[in-house]
Amino acid sequence: MRPGELEESPYAWADGRLPGEPGLDAGPDRAPLPPDGHRVRPPTPRALARALPALLIAAGIGYDLLTPRAFTAVPFFTAAPLIAAPLSSLRTTLLTGLAALAATVVARTQFDPAMDVHTITEVVTVATVAVLAATINRVLRLGDRRLASAREIAEAAQRAVLPEPDDRIAGFDIAARYEAAQEDAFIGGDLYAVQDSPHGVRLVVGDVRGKGMGAVAAVAVVIGAFREAAEQEATLEAVAARLERALAREGTRRDGIDAFEGFTTAVLAELPHGGSGDGVVRIVNRGHPPPLLLHEDGTLRTLAARDPALPLGMADLGRWPDRATESGFPSGATLLLYTDGLSEARDAHGRFYDPPRRLAGRRFPDPRSLLGRLAAEVRRHSGGGMADDMALLAVRRP
Repeated sequence: MRPGELEESPYAWADGRLPGEPGLDAGPDRAPLPPDGHRVRPPTPRALARALPALLIAAGIGYDLLTPRAFTAVPFFTAAPLIAAPLSSLRTTLLTGLAALAATVVARTQFDPAMDVHTITEVVTVATVAVLAATINRVLRLGDRRLASAREIAEAAQRAVLPEPDDRIAGFDIAARYEAAQEDAFIGGDLYAVQDSPHGVRLVVGDVRGKGMGAVAAVAVVIGAFREAAEQEATLEAVAARLERALAREGTRRDGIDAFEGFTTAVLAELPHGGSGDGVVRIVNRGHPPPLLLHEDGTLRTLAARDPALPLGMADLGRWPDRATESGFPSGATLLLYTDGLSEARDAHGRFYDPPRRLAGRRFPDPRSLLGRLAAEVRRHSGGGMADDMALLAVRRP
C-alpha cells in the first residue's frame, strides 16, 4: 500500500468500522447493508461530469426543436466538447465534437435544408470549438504523463527514505503509514523506522522541524544514523545520543534559520527479543507525543516519559541524560507511535483529534487495520484538509 492511500471496503461503515464491531450505535442516519452485503453508492461527481457532454447535446437538440428559428442552441453544442476535453480521452473528446457538430447541422437544417449564412457560421463555430477541445485534451494528457512521472519519482524517493517495514519482524506484527497533508505529496518531515538488532527490535518515530527538501534531508540523516546506531549501541539511551550527534553534524551544513533552530522531536522504543508471553517495551522520548499502549481488552494506557527531555538537535540549550522508561507489553497489546499530525488535526470548530479518547475501549484485529482506520478518521475529522503530515507506526505482540 502506498502512503496516502486509505483502506476501503465495500462492507465498511462510513467511519471505517466493519459491521458488528464496537463503535457508534446504529441510528436513523446509519442504514444497514443490503442483503447481498454491498452498499449502493451514489454516482460520483466525476461520473456525473463525464455524462454532462451527452446531456448538453441532448438538451441542445431539444432546445432547437422547441424554440423558433431565431433562437440557437450553439452554446450547448460548443460547451459539450470543452467539458469532455479535461475529463475524457482524445477519442471520446473527438466523438463528442463530431456529435455536437452533427446535432448542429440536423437542428438547423430542420427549418431549411439549404444552409444559409447563419447556419454555416454556427457549424464553423462548433467545428472550431471541437478542434480546440481536442487540442486542450492533448495538452492535458501530456501534463498528466509528466505528473505521473513525477509521482513515480516521488514514490521511489519515499521507498528509499521511508521503506515500509515487513509485516512481521522477530515475532511482532508491524504496520507503518505515512499520510501527507498536501495532496499528491509522498514525503515530508515526518519519519519512522524499524530495525531488528542484536539488542531487540528498535523503532523510531519523529518529526523534523520545517518543510521542503531541507526537512527531507534531515529525515534521511536521522534514519541513517538510527539504523547504524540500532545495530551497534547496547542501550536505547546510546542510540538517542548517536542521533543527537548526527543532527549536530547535519546542522553545521545547513544555512539560514535551520542552522540555528533546526530540531527533531522523536520517540525511540525497544522491544527485547523473547518469544511468546508478556514482555516489556523501553521508551526514550525526546519532546515527542507519548506512545499509546492498546490492550487486547480495549483498555488504553499512555506511556508518558518520567524524565522529559528536549528534542534532538537542541543540546546547546542544556543536557539531560536520557533515561529509558520501561513498561509492560502484554500479549495481544498494540504499541502505537505517531507524530503530532494525528494529535493536532483540527475539525471545523478548532477541536483537536484526541487519540487516547478516540481509541479507548476499541479493539482492532491487527496493526494495519488500526492505522487504516485512524487515517480515515483523521481525514474525516479535519474535513480532508490536514494541516500537517502524519506518520504512524503500530507494533503488536501476538
